[in-house]
Amino acid sequence: MLGSKLKKSKQRDAILEFLKSRKDHPTADTVYENVRKEFPNISLGTVYRNLTLLADIGKIQKLRMGAAGQDRFDYNTVLHYHFVCKKCGAVLDMEMDNLVNVDHFANKKFKGRIDGHVAFFYGLCEKCLAEEGKEL
Repeated sequence: MLGSKLKKSKQRDAILEFLKSRKDHPTADTVYENVRKEFPNISLGTVYRNLTLLADIGKIQKLRMGAAGQDRFDYNTVLHYHFVCKKCGAVLDMEMDNLVNVDHFANKKFKGRIDGHVAFFYGLCEKCLAEEGKEL
């Protein structure tokens, strides 16, 4: 199903608008709790299906957090990197140049084809670092 042939949905539009208004990369549960304010009868399953569909057609990014936690969603689909706080779990955009040469270097000794990459940086966010300093 292509994005141009996708049937219009007020609920899907509300999900997109919510993500567009956020910079904190919310989980599906957070999206659900907020969209439910406008659509009280929406189910969590509907939110999950729409988030997956929107990610599949490239309207949003699905950040697969793996063992680090629940998947997060990002309205910004331009190649960029993310920072994950090991203490509070915040997922933040990194303001930095893209590492375009990483694909080239990785492909040198790889017998397949590399089409792209994802990078997460881990550590303590500004808030948690300040709190850690106060605990010393």
